[in-house]
Amino acid sequence: MSAAEAERAAYLQDAQDKALHLFEEIEQTLIRPGISEKELSNAIHQLGQERHGVRTHWHKRVVRSGPNTLLPFENPPDRVIEEDDIIYVDLGPVFEAWEADFARTFVLGDDPDKKRLRDALAPVWKTVRGRYHENPDMTGEQLYDIACEEARKAGWEFGAGLAGHLVGLFPHERIPRDKTTLYITKGNDLSMSTPGKDGNKRHWILEIHLRNADNTFGGFYEQLLTV
Repeated sequence: MSAAEAERAAYLQDAQDKALHLFEEIEQTLIRPGISEKELSNAIHQLGQERHGVRTHWHKRVVRSGPNTLLPFENPPDRVIEEDDIIYVDLGPVFEAWEADFARTFVLGDDPDKKRLRDALAPVWKTVRGRYHENPDMTGEQLYDIACEEARKAGWEFGAGLAGHLVGLFPHERIPRDKTTLYITKGNDLSMSTPGKDGNKRHWILEIHLRNADNTFGGFYEQLLTV
């Protein structure tokens, strides 16, 4: 790895580390019953600005609870978080011009099925990451298929049509109307090790979306795959 590439990777890792600290404070101080998803999103925005130096997000803040956790990319009606709820938060904060993309799932109360799904997310993510690193030249479609396979092995359904995307210096590489080659998804037959248009190594986010067999709730976990 060149010195320049090592520096880019370090900036991305630093952005993710800062996002982790933000999420720790979100869990400790903001997530509670009786607050709506929109209210929680606004509180997260304020917290990020006041305590973590976040001035912009490269994608909209996503807060989902209960059945809305099945709709990661839609815009469901606002919902009030309940006592025994499952919630996930997905943020794309920009730290000193470098993008993070980070999602975690939280459970309020003692519902064993919701806790089991929450606790399955990180192990599935790690297994999929391990299989990627066995063959980092695989295509985006191949890694998507692996994510779906590992979700089923763990006893869940994979809950989205993609399992990740590019990330980098804000704003990261985009191709207008391209919903395939910059994503870990069906139809992406490019090697994930293909350099970006600037000639640099591309960095990827790996997303794990799980949902239960009854299709009543889901969970979401994402972070850097390639650093």
